[in-house]
Amino acid sequence: MIIEYCIFSLYQRRINKPMTEFLFSYGTLQLEKVQLSSFGRILKGDKDALIGYSLSQVEITDEAVLAQSEQRFHPVAIPSANREDKVEGVVFEITPAELLKADAYEVDDYARVAVTLSSGKKAWVYILKEYAQ
Repeated sequence: MIIEYCIFSLYQRRINKPMTEFLFSYGTLQLEKVQLSSFGRILKGDKDALIGYSLSQVEITDEAVLAQSEQRFHPVAIPSANREDKVEGVVFEITPAELLKADAYEVDDYARVAVTLSSGKKAWVYILKEYAQ
């Protein structure tokens, strides 16, 4: 009876746990104000790095994004010819619904792509749209 309860309990936790996505952030999605206004909570994450990329800047003209980030220029990742280049950041565990909210926050200059981080973790990251395939 106890074993059956334990198995049922583990099964319930597994089926009730929402699917998760990993999202790598090197910029304003790390700001608590942006997280609260975008996701309604503070995200928890781990430091990681995006290998083979460097950072540039994008001017933000979207009023809603400007209000959230309070920054006119945002960093944007671009692929680098130097495989030694890396972008430091944080990888967050979020729900699929929160991933859609992140999509809504990012302006049209960005595109979401799948990458493998230096930790080996597979994650989504926003890069300059013209480099997305």
